[in-house]
Amino acid sequence: MRIGFGYDVHRLVEGRPLIIGGVDIPFEKGLDGHSDADVLLHAVADALLGAAALGDIGAHFPDTDERWAGIAGADLLGRVAGTLSQAGYRAHNVDATVVLERPRLQPYIPRMRAIVARCLSVDESAVSVKATTHEGMDAIGRGEGASAFAICTIIAVDRNG
Repeated sequence: MRIGFGYDVHRLVEGRPLIIGGVDIPFEKGLDGHSDADVLLHAVADALLGAAALGDIGAHFPDTDERWAGIAGADLLGRVAGTLSQAGYRAHNVDATVVLERPRLQPYIPRMRAIVARCLSVDESAVSVKATTHEGMDAIGRGEGASAFAICTIIAVDRNG
């Protein structure tokens, strides 16, 4: 078993949809980025790549490459799962936390868990998603952005059956 840690952060801006964990959340602002800026799925992807010592999502999906412009976090995470498989690993467990002052994410967490599980071909019981705030402190606490942290475990795939 191997363990990886991932982190992502994006600014909240007007004129963009708020997509977290693959869920489109009604809100007056969205996360800014080259892709859909899904902080949760990006942090999970980075944690998985890190666990396999395969670099980070910036190396695999650079923001200088127009092929990845607007890519959905779920598509990116699915591609990372494929990269893991090619390297002889599969996701085993995900524990992630989203930090966002508002809106409250609790009603969307079951769908987020289901999306992560589907992208990684694991049971939902292997995926934990939590949400918290910064209690009004710093840029995230002022509603200027969102971040996410993820810890993931991966296991080697038995290629001999």
